[in-house]
Amino acid sequence: MALQKCGLNLNRNRLELQPHGTLDFPCAGFCSQHTDSSDDIIPWHWHEEMEIIYVASGRLKLRVPGKTVCLQQGEAVFINSNILHFAAAETHCEIHSLVFHSTLITGQDQSIFALRYITPLINCMTLNICHLTLAYIWEKIIVSDFIHAFDAIVLEPSGYEFTVRENLSHFCLTLYQQYEQEVEKEYNHQNQDSMRMRKMLDFIHEHYSDHITLAQIAKSADIGERECLRCFQKEIQISPMQYLIKYRVTLSATMLSQTPGSSISEISTKCGFDSPSNFSQMFKRFFLCTPGDYRKRL
Repeated sequence: MALQKCGLNLNRNRLELQPHGTLDFPCAGFCSQHTDSSDDIIPWHWHEEMEIIYVASGRLKLRVPGKTVCLQQGEAVFINSNILHFAAAETHCEIHSLVFHSTLITGQDQSIFALRYITPLINCMTLNICHLTLAYIWEKIIVSDFIHAFDAIVLEPSGYEFTVRENLSHFCLTLYQQYEQEVEKEYNHQNQDSMRMRKMLDFIHEHYSDHITLAQIAKSADIGERECLRCFQKEIQISPMQYLIKYRVTLSATMLSQTPGSSISEISTKCGFDSPSNFSQMFKRFFLCTPGDYRKRL
């Protein structure tokens, strides 16, 4: 896998479109260098995945709505799922980051890892970011977890996927234990939206290859279309149909790499696109290249 190329592909709502990693291994590593020039910034954006940023050298200022943290060399910051954020170097700096989806750790939405730990962690409004200053032993431990996971992504030794998942799992568990009281307090007061979302996402994941309508997605959770749209906007800040397209495109990228014998037209049909031309258009919107070019790069 190695490192992915840095660069943001954002829609009008500042959502980063390009998937991180692949559907079967949803984790991507990045290494980039920045100066304090006004045009060398990481603009405001957000994504469904969680992110860890580590400052290898220099200093970095990171902002989320209502909060700013200044990171020194050797420090790191955890950015929770769906949190809008911005970053700029205070001096010339080099940053390493991992962007990963919760399913890398949980396996599936209904696993004990998701229900007991990761979903409550993601939904904890207190934990939008966590500045890891290395002032406490637990912070040093999870920064070390990050470094081991990042090195595995870069070097790709045999079985590196296990190393990445193991270290990121331990990172999240330690973070959960530090914020357990806040997490449990907020999770116990959540309304039924999260349960509805699980039902609707399960429906999409099961029927992505079919012609799915908004009405069908809403019906899977026994709610109306307007309530369905509200739930998606509240929980993951993306519409149901946008989520469906992103899921299809991400799955198609995995198929392009893992099934070289399948034609682009066949993959298009399997992933639920009504035509190869529409598939190519949607794929290019996310990956900034055609499916054919993507396969050639592989």
